[in-house]
Amino acid sequence: MAGIYYICMVHATGKYMKAEKITYKGEKRIKIDFPYNQELASQLKQISDARWSRTLTAWHIPYTQESFYQLKRLFPEIEIPKPQVIEKDVPSTAKQSIPNMNEIVIEFSSKSIVLKMPKNETDIQFIRTFKYVRWDNAHFRWVVPNYGKNLELIKNYFNTRITRIETKVIELPKAIPVIVPSEITTGLPKIDSVSLQEIERFKQWMEQKRYSESSVKTYVMAITVFLRFIKPKTSAEATTEDMRRFVYQYMIPRKLSFSYQNQAVNAAKLFFKTICGSLLITEQLERPRREHKLPNVLSKEEVAAILQALPNQKHRTMLSLIYACGLRRGELLNLKPENIDSKRHLLIILNAKGKKDRVVPISDKVITMLREYYKMYKPKTWLFEGQNEGEQYSETSLAKVLKNACAKVRITKPVTIHWLRHSYATHLLESGTDLRYIQELLGHKSSKTTEIYTHVTEKSLQKIKSPFDDL
Repeated sequence: MAGIYYICMVHATGKYMKAEKITYKGEKRIKIDFPYNQELASQLKQISDARWSRTLTAWHIPYTQESFYQLKRLFPEIEIPKPQVIEKDVPSTAKQSIPNMNEIVIEFSSKSIVLKMPKNETDIQFIRTFKYVRWDNAHFRWVVPNYGKNLELIKNYFNTRITRIETKVIELPKAIPVIVPSEITTGLPKIDSVSLQEIERFKQWMEQKRYSESSVKTYVMAITVFLRFIKPKTSAEATTEDMRRFVYQYMIPRKLSFSYQNQAVNAAKLFFKTICGSLLITEQLERPRREHKLPNVLSKEEVAAILQALPNQKHRTMLSLIYACGLRRGELLNLKPENIDSKRHLLIILNAKGKKDRVVPISDKVITMLREYYKMYKPKTWLFEGQNEGEQYSETSLAKVLKNACAKVRITKPVTIHWLRHSYATHLLESGTDLRYIQELLGHKSSKTTEIYTHVTEKSLQKIKSPFDDL
């Protein structure tokens, strides 16, 4: 490493920062020292090519005008050397591409138009009129899709104010690494005490943010497996490439599901943004392609057969209520006697998925069924209790009830509790209920989630006549 070029102290969010020019691994960089602070680390990660060095025990960024510009935007109070001092070490070819804050520069490729411009509310309003426009916070620029007349409209609008227009050459995508069978991870080392402390802080942060118990459990488990996978690396040394290896060498060989991969990415994004700084750039973590599975639906005859196969009144009432109201498993088990408003014919569901409350109408038939059940079992705390008084009925016991009922009526499909909810929604749609009402009854945030049921309704599908029938 070379000597110090300059040192400056900045007071930001109560923390002092020291920046100095260094030569690290043959490359000119700017080393930034400050007492550990997650907020500052998260801000620094917005700078292009910002890296954490375990050797230096500090963050460092490229020694370029653009990096100084981003540093100035993130920490306005920092004193930055004059541009000409920085330009002394910048090659002449690179100087031409260094943007000026007052310039309007357009870079375009076959897919996108990148616009760098000074802040101007009128210009920003114009840019926002384009469909799918987005602000690139890491590079302080606007990105507009390059299709139709977008490029022409932008050129005409800015006209003579444009400093320069450049054609951007898109780099070919990196080849997907080939995983040799011997590289596949078969066993994972134990977690160390430092990582355990970080995981505990992550868990406490999620609980403080009021994430659901199941989300906390899932995310903690996913990040624990990932940190074990990257050993002997620490979390501070984790990189984006480690996450790719985790997918190729751990998830895919074990045939772990799409949802597991998605949860692991979500857990990593949260963990590295909130708990510790690292070389891992969370914005570069890619989720798997979305699955578009159709919901599994039982016919009305199959639902009736399952319910009639249950001699135990409690079991029959539980499964009947799930189908009658389109409940999730957790929503049923969290019900209390006071959640039934028989006078208004409503079932009140509190603190459901997404921390949402909703009401579902219940018929006289359902109310009668619930009254008969209540007279027989007289629940105290929960509407459906386990063997001990005041104990909540378990999820596994509920699943076994359904499995045994399906076996009795010889339904060989892999039926789960959620199939009854899917069947409720589909049968409502087939009977002519408006999709908007079904969305409210199910507690869906987006109508797109509810629209999936339109793909499995018998009523609409049976109207379609195959051209084969006309042959």
